[in-house]
Amino acid sequence: MYAVLLSAVLVFVAELGDKSQLLSMTFATRYRARTVILGAGLACAVINLASALVGDFIAGALPRDAVRVAGGVLFLVFAVLALRNANGDEPRPRARGGRAVVVVAVAFTLSEIGDKTMLATMTLATQYHWLLVWIGSTLGMLVSIVLAVLVGRTLLTVVPRRLIHLLSAALFAIVGVLLLVG
Repeated sequence: MYAVLLSAVLVFVAELGDKSQLLSMTFATRYRARTVILGAGLACAVINLASALVGDFIAGALPRDAVRVAGGVLFLVFAVLALRNANGDEPRPRARGGRAVVVVAVAFTLSEIGDKTMLATMTLATQYHWLLVWIGSTLGMLVSIVLAVLVGRTLLTVVPRRLIHLLSAALFAIVGVLLLVG
């Protein structure tokens, strides 16, 4: 249960203010809420499954201590990147026409490939059972998507983007240090 909760919280916080959440907000202004949630939800379930399975494979192929240290360093890098993003302003992506669910799913998948949440899911799956990490990361991302759709642009007018990135950086740094310490 710890792995599910850790994955869910980490991915949820990492997604706040991220490009995929902004994409969900944008699509929510163009398509029905359930269409956006369905398309983005399908995409995040597939992406997180692939990430968790890759992480599980890496955990089985490499020495556990090396994977733990590499994971700790990776999370510290995520913390630095989140701090760097705290000073920037990300552009809002544009919505496109076409079949709504497919458009949302494809756009969401493309926005997540190589993203920090994908790499975080892989890293967590090297430490915990891949299925628990997949469930947690998918739940965290889905909650983020639903929040983006329901709250829309209001979230970014209430909570400064800088604060969101700073909280993300702190969480990544804490997990990174915990992994390094063992």
